[in-house]
Amino acid sequence: MIRVAVDALGGDRAPEEIVAGAARAASPEILLTLYGPPDLDAHGLALVATTEAIAMDDHPVESVKTKADSSLVRAVRAVADGEADVVVSAGNTGAMLAASLLHIRRLPGVHRPGIAAVIPTKRGPSVLIDAGANADARPEHLVQFAHMGSVFAEEILGIERPEVRLMSIGEEDEKGNQLTVEAHELLRAADLRFGGNMEGRALLEGGADVVVTDGFTGNVALKTLEGTVRSLLEALRAELASSLRGKVGGALMRPAARRLRERLDPETYGGGYLLGLNGLVVIAHGSSSRVAIANAIELAARGVEHRVVERLQERLASGVLASARSTTPTAER
Repeated sequence: MIRVAVDALGGDRAPEEIVAGAARAASPEILLTLYGPPDLDAHGLALVATTEAIAMDDHPVESVKTKADSSLVRAVRAVADGEADVVVSAGNTGAMLAASLLHIRRLPGVHRPGIAAVIPTKRGPSVLIDAGANADARPEHLVQFAHMGSVFAEEILGIERPEVRLMSIGEEDEKGNQLTVEAHELLRAADLRFGGNMEGRALLEGGADVVVTDGFTGNVALKTLEGTVRSLLEALRAELASSLRGKVGGALMRPAARRLRERLDPETYGGGYLLGLNGLVVIAHGSSSRVAIANAIELAARGVEHRVVERLQERLASGVLASARSTTPTAER
C-alpha cells in the first residue's frame, strides 16, 4: 500500500476541493492521510490535526520556519520521518521547496531540485524541467535537470532513451543567452540523448521527450501554455453555443472535443514532481480542482511504484552526473 500525505489547506480552493479530490483518489492501494485543522470534514479519510496554515502569499522560508505546525510542513515532515511515501500539496510552491529542502533534503550530489511537469503534445506527453523551482540557474544545474527529467520520462511516461532538448530562442547551437550557450556545451558532452536546442513554439508539437530550461523560463512557458489552451477551449465552447448551427455542429463533434480537452487539459496530470530530493514530493497547481488533486495523487502513487527517487539515486551512484558536478568547485550557493 502506498502512503500519501496530503496538505488539505494548500491551494486557492482548499480545503473543499483538496479533500474531495483526495476522497476521489482513495483506493485499496493508496492510503491517504490529510493534514489540516481538527474540525476538517475529512470525508472518512485519516486526518492529522494541525494548528497553522501557510497562505499562498506568505514568505516561503519565513513561513516554514515560523509555522512548524502548518499543514504543509507537517505533510512534508511525514515523508522525512518515514510516515508517508510521498507528499502532495497545491500550496505555496516556494514554501514546499523550502520545507522539502529543510526536512527531506537533497540527494547527495544534487545541486538543486527541479520541478518536472508533464506537457501534452501532438506526439504524446513530454517533460518540462525546471517548471518553477529555481528562478536562477547555472549551466550544470540544467545538466542535472536533464538527467532527472530523463528518469521521469523513462519511469513514468515509459519512454525508452528519451531525447533531451534545451529551450532557447533558436535551434542553432550558438543561439541563446550565456546560460543556454554554456549549458548546450555541457549537454553535448553528457551521457544523454541530446538533440540540441528547441524553440518554445515546438513545445506542443512534441519537439522533445524532455525539455530543459531554468525555472523562470519554464514557469512562464508552462503558464502561457495552460492559459492559451484554456482560452482556446473556452472560446470554442462559446462559439459553438452562439448559434443553432454551432449547437448542432457541437453535438456532432462532442466526442472529439472531449478527447481533445482530456489530452490538453493541465488537470490531466494534476502536478509535477519536485525531483532531486531524498523523498518524493508532488506539487499541484494552486488552482487545482478535485479532479486535478485526484490526478496529482495518482501521479504521486505512480512515482512511488516506479521508484523514481531510487532510480535517481542509482543514476547518481553510476557517475553519469560527474561531469556536471565537476563544473562546480564549491558547494551549492
